[in-house]
Amino acid sequence: MPDIRADFWMNEYITPWDIYAHGITKVLAYRRTAFQEMYIVETGAYGKALVLDGKWQSCTGDEFLYHEPLVHPVMLQHGAPQKVLILGGGEGATAREVLRWKTVTRTVMVDIDGDVVESCKQHLPEMHQQCFDDPRLEVVIDDALNVLDRTEDAWDVIISDLSDPIEEGPSFKLFTREYFEKLKGALAPGGAVVVQSGPVGPAEMKLHVRLAHTLDCVYGNARSYTSYVPTYASPWSFVLCADTPVEARPDPEAVDAKLADNVNGSLTMFDGQAFLGMLQLPKHLRQAIAEETQVYTLREPPKFFGKGVVKQTAPTQ
Repeated sequence: MPDIRADFWMNEYITPWDIYAHGITKVLAYRRTAFQEMYIVETGAYGKALVLDGKWQSCTGDEFLYHEPLVHPVMLQHGAPQKVLILGGGEGATAREVLRWKTVTRTVMVDIDGDVVESCKQHLPEMHQQCFDDPRLEVVIDDALNVLDRTEDAWDVIISDLSDPIEEGPSFKLFTREYFEKLKGALAPGGAVVVQSGPVGPAEMKLHVRLAHTLDCVYGNARSYTSYVPTYASPWSFVLCADTPVEARPDPEAVDAKLADNVNGSLTMFDGQAFLGMLQLPKHLRQAIAEETQVYTLREPPKFFGKGVVKQTAPTQ
């Protein structure tokens, strides 16, 4: 018999036929907010985790494999960002990475769900590392669309770190051409945008492929890259967009020099060599992006498959 040490499981549906089961050792917080169902849990293998609407958001054991690739490529693309807008990112880990940059003078983090943000402040200090106390950070509890409609700032970098666009969740409208055009309109000259854009396993890469095409239609310079995150059960993707072409084969030594000059502290997984590897997509994914013709719009937004369920089994004797 295998040594099964959990009797409380979160089963996340990856496809209609595949489930990733996370063994939970303790529930730290649960709340059905005005927007979604939230759990903060401890796991046996990967530390603490945030789960929204049954979808794994991030956990302390491997979140660096998501947050470092999300933040640092777009910051490097700009070169010396001062004003950064984060849309989503309730755990505070995205803001943590942004605030490592010495050039940053102002960061605004927008999240629709204040209950989630407050719970993450309380239960996930390993992720935010007290970045909420940094005077350069302002937290706004609001819909990202509302903020974009009324912002008078021109942002050097915009990071779209939104939960996956499941139909029941609060964010599916924010993966559309109309939303991406608002992001573009809020950029300062020379600005850059990055969008977390879903899994790219062969059975579930349609969301990313169409997002990449949609973003390329808006910006003209959209570059996909990936990072494998074990608790997502798939390689995860991002799309980097800018007014100028995004280099597909950056020089690792030049990237390392820029990071050394501009970033406080030591990064865990991201450096020039890692970034070069992330940008080299496999042939089948490159081909799918090149052949895609559909654009996501408010009329036809993406609907991401997957929710999760919590199941408690009888303890083993």
